Parts: sequence; structure tokens; C-alpha cells
Amino acid sequence: MKADALLNGYLDLNLLVLTGTLLWLAARKLLSNTRLANAFLAQLKLMNALTLLLALSPFLMLGFTQWVMAHPPNIADLLVAQYLQGNVNMSASSFESLLGLREDTVRVLTSQQPLWTRILAAALALGGLVCAVHVALSVYRLRRALRRAFLWKQISNTRILLSDTTPVAYSTRGLFMRYVVLPTELLNNPQDLRLTMAHELQHFRQRDIECEFLLEMLRPLLFWNPAFYLWRREVRMLREFACDQALMARPGLDIRSYCECLIRACAQAAKEGVFFTRRSPAVALVDRRETRRNSTLQQRIIAVTARAPHGDTGFGWALISGLMIASVLATAMLMQRPGDWSHDRLMLSTIVNLERMASRNASTTAETGPTGTVSTGTVSSRANAILQGSFMPTASR
Repeated sequence: MKADALLNGYLDLNLLVLTGTLLWLAARKLLSNTRLANAFLAQLKLMNALTLLLALSPFLMLGFTQWVMAHPPNIADLLVAQYLQGNVNMSASSFESLLGLREDTVRVLTSQQPLWTRILAAALALGGLVCAVHVALSVYRLRRALRRAFLWKQISNTRILLSDTTPVAYSTRGLFMRYVVLPTELLNNPQDLRLTMAHELQHFRQRDIECEFLLEMLRPLLFWNPAFYLWRREVRMLREFACDQALMARPGLDIRSYCECLIRACAQAAKEGVFFTRRSPAVALVDRRETRRNSTLQQRIIAVTARAPHGDTGFGWALISGLMIASVLATAMLMQRPGDWSHDRLMLSTIVNLERMASRNASTTAETGPTGTVSTGTVSSRANAILQGSFMPTASR
């Protein structure tokens, strides 16, 4: 694959994450005053699906353009059509330069001629490498922690381990086995042990571990994109809200006892080591970040006591999910590069040539004066020649 195609795919991925984040925040704002605002499990399922869709969108668009439609509708062609209809108040040259801004930038970046392009490429490579090393170290710490833990019980392909060094329970998985690691101190509190076990097993039902793996794999590619961290925060927050709400829907679980269990787990998490000792990909009962932001634990307790939506909300969420997925796919398609010269592109190129020729004629007239040798008939003849195809259109962007 060519360097410009890889760079365009990389830019598309980052722009899609930004677009998906804005779409999600807008949807959540619209739903905040409806009975679907507290449907945390449905929201989590939608965000997990969108996370997978965003990660696969460059490959999906590559397959779509290869086997379905070689030149799908794109934003550049739509803007050209709007310009030709007179809906854009801008000179043709400026408009063409604006349309070709991305292609010009990609061309400069792939050429690696200016110094700033080499500095930018080195910074991106170094940042991605640091993030990849961080993820690798986290996985290594996770594997080492699992080896040091003691097997307590095994239920089918789920192993429940006990650890003397883990302050807070967490869950993770390998290719075939799933693991729940519990602090040995929990054995002295049967009620907290039962609530913690229920919480971690619920994460497996929600496929939260797999989504966390996917987010960690995307981090080296999107480490510089603030939208990625906002998206990841939303996923992790909804993950805990949905898990807590699912547990509260079970009979026999006391809300007060569960909230007290969360507070005690948060106090234990605050005792964990310094930054960069986090083991991932794993999902904990209480994340250490919640000890640094008081509002996070507060929001979680409020979500536990929030009233879950009653009645059938399947149609509403199916409609919302369909609109969100269609919006992301439409955005991915519109961001594709324009194809060969179309009729609208030829018209825009003709207008640009006429504009440039008129500008040159005006400058020549100003230099020669009113009695100069350049006549207006020259401009007309050149314009007719352009319209008849004697002049080649400007280079494709």
C-alpha cells in the first residue's frame, strides 16, 4: 500500500473518532431529559459497537471502494456542486485551494522534504512507540500478577484467583481463559466478597474486557487525539454505570451495602502504587482514577440509585443505534478522496482558469495603460478557447 493511502487512512481514523465523539455527546445531551437517559446498559452496547465500527471503518471503506463503489459520493464533490450552484461566496481559486488543502498536506507529509514534516513524523512515531511500550509493560505486569496469584476456584473457563498484593479486585482474560483476581482481605468480609464477585462477572457478560483490549490497541495510533481520551472516558464510565445498574436489578442485593462496598474499595484503591504501575487491559471494581476525581465516585453512586427505565425501549434504542451507525458510516464515506475528473470538476477548473486569465489581463492593462496593445478581444478569444477545451484544466487535487 502506498504511503499516501496509509496516511489518508490514518487521518480518516482520527477524524472519525472526533466525529463519533461529537455525535455521541450530542445524542447523550438530547437523551438527558428522556426516560432513556438512565438506560446505561443499552448505551454501553451502542458505544462498544461504535468503538468496533470506528476501528474497522478504514478497512470497511477500503473494501467498499474496491468491490462495491469505486468512487462513492464525497464531501469534496458535494461542495463543488454547491459552489457551481452559487451557494458559496468565494473566489474560484480560493475555493479550489481550500478543497485541495488535505491533498496538498498529504503530499507534503509523504515527500518529507520540509524540516517540519520530519519533526512531526518523528514526534508521532516516538509518541506511538512510547504508548506501545506502556501497553506492553502493562500486559507484562498483568501476566506477572496473574502468575503470582493463587487459584481459589474455577468455574468452567473462569478462574478466580486470590492475591496478597492486589488492593482492589479486577477481571481480565486471555485467549481461552477468563480471570477474576480478588484481594485476600475480601475473604474476611463475605458480603463484600459476594458483591465484588457479582460485579466482576457482570463485566464478562457485558464484553467489557474485549472492549478494553480494543481501546488499548488503538491508543498508540490515537494518543495525540483528545477525542480518543474523551471517548475512552465515556466508555469506561458507562461500563461501570451499566454494571452497577445490572446488579441493582437483581433481587436480594442491597443498594446501601453495595455503595458502602464501593466506598471501601475506593479507599483501598487509593493505597495502590504510583502512576505507571497500572495493569491493563483489565477492568477493576474501582479504578484508581476515581480516587483522584471525587466527582467520579459520586456520579457512580448517583447512577446506582437512579431509576432504570421501565417498559419496552427496544424500538427507541434500535432507532438511535441505527442513526448513529449510519451517521458514522456516512461520514467515513464522505471523507473518501474524490475520483477522476467529473463534469463539475471540469467546470470549476474552467472558472479558475478564466479567473486567472482575467487577473493577468487586468495587471497587463494596468501596466500598458489605456492605449496599450492588449485588447479585450484577446480575453474573449482565450475564454472561448478554454470553453472549447483548448486549454488543459488545472491539475487534479
